Amino acid sequence: MIKKLIKNFSIITAPIFILVLIGVYNNSQADELSIKNRMKDTTSYVMNDVQNADSIDCYTSLINSKELTTLHKEKRKNIEVYPGGISIGVKINNKGALVVGYSDISTYDGLSESPGKIAGIELGDIIEEVNGENIETCSDLISKVKSCRNDELTVKILRGNSEITKKVPLIKEDNEYKIGLWVRDSTAGIGTLTFYDKDSKTFGALGHPITDGDTNVSFNIKSGTLLRSSILSIKKGERGNPGEIKGLFINENESIGTIEKNTSSGIYGDGLTELINPNFNKAMTVAYRDEIKEGHAQIITTVEDDGAKAYDIEILKLLPQDEPGSKSMIIKIVDPVLLEKTGGIVQGMSGSPIIQNGKIIGAVTHVLINKPDVGYGIYIEWMLQDAGVIK
Repeated sequence: MIKKLIKNFSIITAPIFILVLIGVYNNSQADELSIKNRMKDTTSYVMNDVQNADSIDCYTSLINSKELTTLHKEKRKNIEVYPGGISIGVKINNKGALVVGYSDISTYDGLSESPGKIAGIELGDIIEEVNGENIETCSDLISKVKSCRNDELTVKILRGNSEITKKVPLIKEDNEYKIGLWVRDSTAGIGTLTFYDKDSKTFGALGHPITDGDTNVSFNIKSGTLLRSSILSIKKGERGNPGEIKGLFINENESIGTIEKNTSSGIYGDGLTELINPNFNKAMTVAYRDEIKEGHAQIITTVEDDGAKAYDIEILKLLPQDEPGSKSMIIKIVDPVLLEKTGGIVQGMSGSPIIQNGKIIGAVTHVLINKPDVGYGIYIEWMLQDAGVIK
């Protein structure tokens, strides 16, 4: 029955972390570099609006729970962490200027193609240096372009793990030099805390990386802040139209944590206060991969003003993984209260901890676009490894 059900699932998923762009430039600055301004007053957008998932069909005949590998039992430690489930605000600044689009330049002779594109700069490249000087923000890049006395820039970019140098010609538009690139250096949004380790004061959240919505490139964090957030409303998920939690930061000047890492399994950092869920304030034992079973489980998440609650789910399949990844298990929401409120898994639930037999086993990460009550979760083991809690 489960095999038949899985074959009918959509193979399109969306990460469930809501992001809004932070506006840090005035219009004149944006015009100087053709920086893309996508910010609207209260509109949020989803990073990785839609991405192709691995075909679920290929797993149905291959998976057997006993085949899952894990740490040697003699090396295991009995680890306890506090479950999250509380809504959090996230603000991050990228290292350098991330290229997210091209802009053609209008000259007296007509329309000219983007100089940056002609020079070989690609979407997803991160501009690190211009003429030998570091670029930390988009404002730095604007300043370098404005102050250039030549008709060419020497630009060092980071593409994947490789550093590349390009010569970029400058073209004048309205008596100002431009390079025809749209860039971004920061983003912000709403997600869910997964765990807090009181001994190391380390937290983990989201269960998947924060990536740019236009280029799908993971943000290379220069600095990041964890904030308290409040839920304003919930858009219920429907087939082909994922729902979302709409929220706001309670106080942007009061950080509750610093974000240090953005990895394939989530975001991690140090709590500046004890990040303990008041509704679930007892530490839980961590379950390793081979302890997890298909069947009944619960998620802890916040969809009401009175805080986090536990809701029933079913683990439909455990997927074999030899390295960290955000799609470790297929889960289905079965709790009638949560289904009535949200329609299933909605954007903003990323990081909601998954609990089974009193142990924390993972976190919610994705929703299937055409079946909003079904999605993916990640094994908690992967998150704790990236956080440094499991050595």
